Amino acid sequence: MATHAHRDVVQRTATEGIAPMDRPGLLLRFFMGVVQFAERLNLRYAKFGNPCIYDNDLFPWVAAIESNWTAIRSELDLVLMRRDALPNIQDITADARAITKDAGWKTFLLVAYGIRSEPNIKLCPHTWKIVNQIPGLKTAMFSVFEPGKRLPPHRGPYNGVLRLHLGLLVPEHGDNLGIRIGPERRSWNEGKVLIFDDAYEHEAWNETDKPRVVLFVDFEKPLRFPVNIINRALLGLAALTPYLREGKDNLRRWERQFHSK
Repeated sequence: MATHAHRDVVQRTATEGIAPMDRPGLLLRFFMGVVQFAERLNLRYAKFGNPCIYDNDLFPWVAAIESNWTAIRSELDLVLMRRDALPNIQDITADARAITKDAGWKTFLLVAYGIRSEPNIKLCPHTWKIVNQIPGLKTAMFSVFEPGKRLPPHRGPYNGVLRLHLGLLVPEHGDNLGIRIGPERRSWNEGKVLIFDDAYEHEAWNETDKPRVVLFVDFEKPLRFPVNIINRALLGLAALTPYLREGKDNLRRWERQFHSK
């Protein structure tokens, strides 16, 4: 349940110098100030620097993720048997409407900032076991890009997490399928991990005639002490935001409908 609209508000404030009177509410102004301060610390205390795309060798656990990709793919295949019943991302987290409004991006959520989908986890126990090997796990879901789907350039304003994509279902492609992070263009390969910083502007597209599916994970950015503790505390506050509370309600409604059949 990514909070893209909230991220856009914070990003505009950070980059455009929006005056305090334009920021809705004292609490939000305070929070955005804390986030901006934490971002500066995160840049300074980053263990591996601040590239837009990371070398997988920096993360020893990536090998276990990739070696288990076929087991994860088998559980995905079960989920995709009911692909038409999967929710659009914006139907779970309404603020995603800032970047997607159609039925081209579907999701099957396991966890998002402490909000777990127990029936989804039960359907994908091996995937759940594997993702829990990732230090600082925050979000895990299957992310389905339908044919013709394109996400416009956008960015997450908070650099305290990194994003992982594990290619699970990747159609044959050339330049008609891919992702751009900052100045770097990449694509996906089945069984291979891509780790990047979503605080950089990025966009993604699937202009093939088949769906593209990845395991989508957010995890804590590796930071040196004591900033790692500050970052973890800030990320823990995410569960208290109205975006995630609303997303939790939407998820529960969808679960009752999907798993009752």
